[in-house]
Amino acid sequence: MIVERVKKIFQSRGLLISVPYLWLLAFFLVPFFIVFKISFSEPVIAIPPYSPTIDLANGWSGLVENFRQLSFENYLFLFEEPLFYRSFVSSFTIAGIATLITLLVGYPMAYAMARAPRTWRATLLMLVILPFWTSFLIRVYAWIGILKKEGLLNQVLLNIGVISEPLTILNTNTAVYIGIVYSYLPFLVLPLYAALERMDESLLEAAADLGCTPIKAFWTITFPISMPGVLAGCFLVFIPAIGEFVIPDLLGGSETLMIGRTIWVEFFSNRDWPVAGAVAVVLLLILVVPIVWFQNAQTRAQEKIS
Repeated sequence: MIVERVKKIFQSRGLLISVPYLWLLAFFLVPFFIVFKISFSEPVIAIPPYSPTIDLANGWSGLVENFRQLSFENYLFLFEEPLFYRSFVSSFTIAGIATLITLLVGYPMAYAMARAPRTWRATLLMLVILPFWTSFLIRVYAWIGILKKEGLLNQVLLNIGVISEPLTILNTNTAVYIGIVYSYLPFLVLPLYAALERMDESLLEAAADLGCTPIKAFWTITFPISMPGVLAGCFLVFIPAIGEFVIPDLLGGSETLMIGRTIWVEFFSNRDWPVAGAVAVVLLLILVVPIVWFQNAQTRAQEKIS
């Protein structure tokens, strides 16, 4: 009986552990392999608009022959065409600046939530999560009505006398920054709040007893302790912001160049699926590097603590 129970426990644990791996296999590895396969294809005028280079229907021998004839022409084209280089640079720049602004806005919010009375913390968390109850597309569309020349923001600024003529905010990079910060702010506030809420407040009391000023105590105690939350929140904002398509398409102008829009144009306007697949693969590989680095850093930090 004991042996059977132990077997059942291990079987149930194995099933539980296998669920996230099956999820990654079905919704990450399989789609990635499909896009990776398309990236080595040749564009043709047909449906679908590519001729597959890697064909699994030919068996193992045919697959080996396909790999021998494999061409990296689509990937080389990314380095030859300045559009893709500028798209990557612009995407990283916009995502980096937006992440920094989100951190500057989100850190005081998370700090205030962590220091609020416990009876208020659940309500404040709900208010942070509340925007997710509305469609992401509707929330971005709402910013068009706020930021346009006849919009709410310009009307308020004109009525209180701050400006004499409407500001041009919509269809600029500024509008893109506003949209990204607004849309992804909860992704930074929540992990940062979790890190700050677990902090032992007696450390600050001890620092005050030793003559440490509040500002110095913040930078020497609070901020270093909150660094895991800062890094996690920044990654959660930076990574999806790089591939963002909806916000730059609706709020940005014709000069707003981001890799998400470039992939969209290649897929649906130019109908060049192989090049679009190559761009998507390169973008994914670039994003995997900081994720792996962050995980290794977290693992090393935990090993030092233990």
